[in-house]
Amino acid sequence: MRDTTELFNELKTDLDIENFIAANQSEFTKPLHKFLTKLLKEKHLTRKEIAFAMNVDPSYIHHIFSGTKKPSRERLLAIARVMDLNLEETQYLLRYGGYGILYPRTPYDSVIIYAIENGLTFSEMNNYLKQLGELPIVAEE
Repeated sequence: MRDTTELFNELKTDLDIENFIAANQSEFTKPLHKFLTKLLKEKHLTRKEIAFAMNVDPSYIHHIFSGTKKPSRERLLAIARVMDLNLEETQYLLRYGGYGILYPRTPYDSVIIYAIENGLTFSEMNNYLKQLGELPIVAEE
């Protein structure tokens, strides 16, 4: 995978957009549901396990993983914690979902970064959010 700055600079100087797109197919982001499915396989999890851990109906997770429903940023973060994604994987997940990455200058995002880096569970992360006066991540549909 090439650096985003490198791609941006190439795009600014390439006079043929069709050539740029053809040459960089492997650099483009996948649809969210394909990225989630890839992570599911890598983590050796099932959709049912994700639904159970989030305490949501399995059909809700099915819709997200099949691409028929777009989850909110908070629900993606819930999926990331339940799947025990590292920070890099979580940031990619947010990008694929069309959301801003975790930003350490906000208390809410700082708690989530802390939870990821320290291996906190979904529940432990929500407890920290509550203690700091932040809204917990709501995993419900």
